[in-house]
Amino acid sequence: MKSFLTLFCFIALQTCISSTPPYHNDKAVWTPPQKEQQALAKAYFAGGCFWCVEAIFESVQGVDEVYSGYAGGQTKNPNYQQIGTGKTGHAEAVEVLYDPKVVSFGTLLQVFFGSHDPTTPNRQGPDYGNQYRSIAFYSNDQEREQIQQYIALLVEKQIFTKEIVTEVKPLKKFYYAEEYHQNYERLNPDNPYVQRVSIPRLRKFQKAYPELLKKQH
Repeated sequence: MKSFLTLFCFIALQTCISSTPPYHNDKAVWTPPQKEQQALAKAYFAGGCFWCVEAIFESVQGVDEVYSGYAGGQTKNPNYQQIGTGKTGHAEAVEVLYDPKVVSFGTLLQVFFGSHDPTTPNRQGPDYGNQYRSIAFYSNDQEREQIQQYIALLVEKQIFTKEIVTEVKPLKKFYYAEEYHQNYERLNPDNPYVQRVSIPRLRKFQKAYPELLKKQH
């Protein structure tokens, strides 16, 4: 009898997980403060934990601001708890606001591919699940072509020993993450994950690309 109940509960649980559709929130989780951004362009990337990715891009010369959020899925106004289930289709992503007169989209691609492992499907470092997959988003045909050409160059030069699994997707909608996720690494330097994962990842990037960093005053 006990074995039957265990099997029944297992089947019921599996059915519940697989049949429950992503649910939508009525309102946005958070929106950034309004600021003058007329001269700035926007780029979108997903490369693992957005705490790490945000900090890396914010260290780059020509980048004005970076926001953490969610993109690439189907759930409307997703929150962090929903993302963690892996059922929303979204990945943890960042919105990069940059001055194209100072830094190009091509350089941002260099930052993106040079600061994470694009060969690990649904995983980045200790984080795993489809919310941590690698995605380079494009907003127009020119960006799409640049991404595809850059990936082809990486393959040609055999920069990575394994196949690049980065998705190249049109940006349909970027949802801002909760406010406490914004600037998380800078505001939470004593957090264990930040200490063990985020900061070492940032320092590794800074060491590899010193010429791309903001000048220290």
